[in-house]
Amino acid sequence: MSATEQEPVDEDEPVAETQVVEFRLGDDICAINIDQVDSIVEVKRVTRIPRTSDSIEGVMDLRGTTTTIVNPKTVLGLPDSGTGDRVVVFETEDERSIGWVIDEVNQVVSVDETDVDDSVESKSVHGVIRQDDEFVIWVKPSEINV
Repeated sequence: MSATEQEPVDEDEPVAETQVVEFRLGDDICAINIDQVDSIVEVKRVTRIPRTSDSIEGVMDLRGTTTTIVNPKTVLGLPDSGTGDRVVVFETEDERSIGWVIDEVNQVVSVDETDVDDSVESKSVHGVIRQDDEFVIWVKPSEINV
């Protein structure tokens, strides 16, 4: 093929999909890219840390690692409906271990990027995904973690 010729574009070629973990925060369903998740564990004993941000629940020992536990409802301005019983654990770029207290893990699904409405994108929100007659809020952990 010469430099001036272009390879034909296959319009039937599938668009790249991203797997996300869907979870519940109160009445809202949220999602995060599964590549950002280290593990999902049950909440164990959380030790409160004095004089920290309202969004920090405390710290928890997770396999010998001190993990900061964050309440994403506080950061996102969602009503606090009590503390959930699961923690989604992230490894941050600076190798800190941070976990979010969530109410429930729903499912892992594949999302086509073209199905994400990014018109509502903000500092902490990647966009929304329409599922049936509900919206799933795709959040950015890097902007919510402390």
